Amino acid sequence: MDQIALLYTTWPDAETAERAAEAAVGERLAACVNILGDGRSIYRWNGQVERAAETIAVFKTTAVLAGRLKQLIVDFHPHETPAVICLDVQNQGSNGAFLGWVAEQTGESD
Repeated sequence: MDQIALLYTTWPDAETAERAAEAAVGERLAACVNILGDGRSIYRWNGQVERAAETIAVFKTTAVLAGRLKQLIVDFHPHETPAVICLDVQNQGSNGAFLGWVAEQTGESD
């Protein structure tokens, strides 16, 4: 079975996240993207503690495509240093049928 990965990202708003999600799914770099409700982030930037409203998105892909998907996300993202974190999915404890669907939708099982 293909190794599956999740790319966790944050966006300034849902519309920007949706544009990147549509491109990723359209190019078969992601099988699905979950765009979650608004979140609040508190972080240090340029020596200051900042606060921002952000939209969280989780991109479902294969490990093989994770690098290309990361680049698409960075290219679509308006921030200088966007948050993109790749998490490997463990086969044990995951729904194998769903993991197979992710691989199929990204063309990795063809």
